[in-house]
Amino acid sequence: MEFSNYFPIWNKLTASQQALIQDSCVLRRATAGTILHNGSLDCLGLLLVQSGQLRAVMLSPEGREITIYRLFEQDICLFSASCVMRSIQFEITIEVEKDAELWIIPPDVYQTVMEESAAVANYTNEIMSSRFSEVMWLMEQVMWKSFDRRLAGFLVQESLLEGAPVLKITHERIANHLGTAREVVTRMLRYFQREGMVRLARGSVELLDEQGLCELAEREKESP
Repeated sequence: MEFSNYFPIWNKLTASQQALIQDSCVLRRATAGTILHNGSLDCLGLLLVQSGQLRAVMLSPEGREITIYRLFEQDICLFSASCVMRSIQFEITIEVEKDAELWIIPPDVYQTVMEESAAVANYTNEIMSSRFSEVMWLMEQVMWKSFDRRLAGFLVQESLLEGAPVLKITHERIANHLGTAREVVTRMLRYFQREGMVRLARGSVELLDEQGLCELAEREKESP
């Protein structure tokens, strides 16, 4: 499909702006595990996901990862055009989580259109606000929610995304999503298994009691 079918404010652009984007944007295919963008010194351009799944990751100085949000079909990634978004100071890595096709608008082209079009500028600000809200939500989760509740919520969310109770995922990968150590994940998953909520196998986690996991994830913090 054409780029115009995926860009939600396409009809608000002038004919010359549409032509500029259409002539410069590139459709790229990327396999799972590919790093598309690696920090603020990298400026690939604006990404628009046509298919597949990406994740935005923050890295600690020690190399520990945490997933701050995911990108699905028709989602737009601004952090990959950090040289255009002067206020962005996050060191964000964009990784392909599932084989993807995505449109790339060169950063200079997007900046030109954004400076000319109030609609594009407003749309860009809306996306930035949404992403920062997701980052703030994640900070609240990490700061105030116990790890067993975070892990339970993650497993339920993954099951919904995959459409199946069996998750093909390693403990290391879960730790990378949640910003913790693999040993912490393994210890908690073994506890969940003893409680009959999951079944563990090499490279997979099977959800046996999704309702119980949901209730745990939503449980209010108990008073001391």
